[in-house]
Amino acid sequence: MHSRDWFLVFVSIFLPPIAVGLKRGFLTKDTLLNVLLFVLGYFPGLIHALYVISKHPYPSGHGDSLTRPNDGYGSLS
Repeated sequence: MHSRDWFLVFVSIFLPPIAVGLKRGFLTKDTLLNVLLFVLGYFPGLIHALYVISKHPYPSGHGDSLTRPNDGYGSLS
């Protein structure tokens, strides 16, 4: 899990809808569902927030340089 996802887990402990909004966008179905679950009870909103954070991990992008060659290093194009 990426460090940004761990930060969202920390945020979700206090306010689950904010963490889901940061992860998926504030006007999405996931956030609206999480707000509804949070209003109905803290633990359903927390469980849903942790599910959303784990289901949609932060994309790693490039990978580390020890396992992949650095494509385009030194090239002008």
